[in-house]
Amino acid sequence: MNPAVPPGPSSASLSLWDWSHSKQTVAMSAISRGLISHLRLPNPTKSTQAPYQFCFLSRRFGTADAVVDDAPKTGRENILREMTPNSKRTGVIAVKCGMTALWDKWGARVPITVLWVDDNIVSQVKTVEKEGITALQIGCGQKKAKHLTKPEVGHFRAQGVPLKRKLREFPVTEDALLPVGTSIGVRHFVPGQYVDVTGISRGKGFQGVMKRHGFSGMPASHGASLSHRSLGSTGQRDAPGKVFKGKKMPGRMGGKQITVKNVWVYKIMPARNLMWVKGQVPGAEGNFVFVKDAFYKKPDISMLPFPTYIAAEDEDTSELEPLVADLGEVDPFMVAD
Repeated sequence: MNPAVPPGPSSASLSLWDWSHSKQTVAMSAISRGLISHLRLPNPTKSTQAPYQFCFLSRRFGTADAVVDDAPKTGRENILREMTPNSKRTGVIAVKCGMTALWDKWGARVPITVLWVDDNIVSQVKTVEKEGITALQIGCGQKKAKHLTKPEVGHFRAQGVPLKRKLREFPVTEDALLPVGTSIGVRHFVPGQYVDVTGISRGKGFQGVMKRHGFSGMPASHGASLSHRSLGSTGQRDAPGKVFKGKKMPGRMGGKQITVKNVWVYKIMPARNLMWVKGQVPGAEGNFVFVKDAFYKKPDISMLPFPTYIAAEDEDTSELEPLVADLGEVDPFMVAD
């Protein structure tokens, strides 16, 4: 049984859960659906009872039966290498917790999206010799065996890793491969770098062209009748005599995979495995998003841990302070001489 995750949301189960044996309670108890203010709670490792807000994500992302007891155990070999300009690291799977705002040291208000890197591990390594591609399969969260198909359970048992709720494959270079079972935390990224975030946008239903595509619409007066928000003409006359494919028209909006590029990492909280990024990312609260190094604004390779951050054996992550991006020493609001 995994002591870091409660067996269920019932009060009897929560009362039997020993919080003193959990190193992940800081991350789990901080997350609630639509309640980002609870991320500012004191360190829950000093508390004796589980908060009520924990129940949602414990039901959705946590389970004590997620570990396959009879899975084969494999050794973990973590090797730090030197990163080159052509190296490509793996990404991570995160849970969108919601949005908040804060003021930096210069007094500027910064909109923030909080992402939770929940127990990411390498669940499969793909090589050119076997699969024809160099990639890493990353697993996130936990899930019960009864909620998985037999092929899925067999896949996890063959790899010797716990059952995961979400899987994602990230193409990497050969020098960025990691052994199966390697844990990937939030310190895979560093404050101040840029990342690309991919997720499923929120569905908005059937919408018109003004909202869906940003059309200006038709005249509001001067003879315009019943066509104020119309799209207007959709094509030509006899030639070509059809509406071309791809014409912007009313239709279903949202619910598609969207990638927001060049998202700035403002702060990293290793104790709670949280990452604070500037601005918005696609998806609703509680949805999975995929975070990787930015393609256009590439980070300084001397700043990044490669192929990932490897914590020391005696390191206590619950005592680590948050890491904030360097904002410089020049006040942006001061007028230059």
